[in-house]
Amino acid sequence: LSLSLSLSLSLSIYLLPAPPHRMAGPVLRILGQVAAMAVGVFGRAFVTAYQQAVAQAKQGKGAAQAAEAAAKAAGVKKNQMNLGQACQILNITESEINPATVAKQYDRYHSANAVDNGGSFYIQSKVYRAKEMLDMHMREMEERKREEMQAKR
Repeated sequence: LSLSLSLSLSLSIYLLPAPPHRMAGPVLRILGQVAAMAVGVFGRAFVTAYQQAVAQAKQGKGAAQAAEAAAKAAGVKKNQMNLGQACQILNITESEINPATVAKQYDRYHSANAVDNGGSFYIQSKVYRAKEMLDMHMREMEERKREEMQAKR
């Protein structure tokens, strides 16, 4: 009887959940290890990034220069809208780009957004910049056609 009682008591100790104060130690130790590992990983990444930034600064490759180089490669000047944006502003498709359509849409939206009529100067200036971009695009297309014609001769 005493053996079965002691055996049931010892089994019940293992089947019952541990008191919270006993579990706090291992859980806190694991959380501490995870935190220490994360600090180490992020610390190394920060040091590596800093070293790369210093090396680029010594070579004269700052972030602004890198952004300008990317913009030049894409063929876009600083603060200049692209062809798709210009088409969206004047509500035309790229296949509809011709002087008559651009002028018609420009007049329509520029007058509709006139400040005198309660319109927005900001939107009116966007319409103007869109027309400016499309005019430049049409000039470039004409120059390409001329060059192709001259190359065929």
